[in-house]
Amino acid sequence: MPSIRLTEEEIRYVALFEKITGITPRDTVIDPQYNRIIFIVDKNFAPLAVGKNGINIRKLKELTGKDVEVVEYGETPEELIKNSLYPARVLSVKITKLPNNGSIAIATVHNEDKAIAIGRQGRNINRAKLLAKRYFDIDKIKIVSPEQSQ
Repeated sequence: MPSIRLTEEEIRYVALFEKITGITPRDTVIDPQYNRIIFIVDKNFAPLAVGKNGINIRKLKELTGKDVEVVEYGETPEELIKNSLYPARVLSVKITKLPNNGSIAIATVHNEDKAIAIGRQGRNINRAKLLAKRYFDIDKIKIVSPEQSQ
């Protein structure tokens, strides 16, 4: 895993997140393209971070003026990609090395969940790409249905 250094702005968001949720995030990513902040939390902490009926997320959004998203960390690239595409039901993730030394992840999702995995204007797939690149140096993610993955 590459060493990740947080900017001053990201550190301020970490402190705010901790104050509101009581949970220390593993990482914070500011995504100006979609005007959002993505917080990465330890496994099983996402529901606590979000709060009952999303109260913590709404409070953070109000205070920051940005969309706030919470993703559970994954020890492997497959697990992180699966978590970052949630709530889409990901059947499998396969990582393939490319000839140019890059990597591509192929995520197989239920047909009815393809739109969820991609998200409005590509938000969800972009979140997965950002995190996969940041943690595991994976260049590309492709969403396929079960029929396409065979």
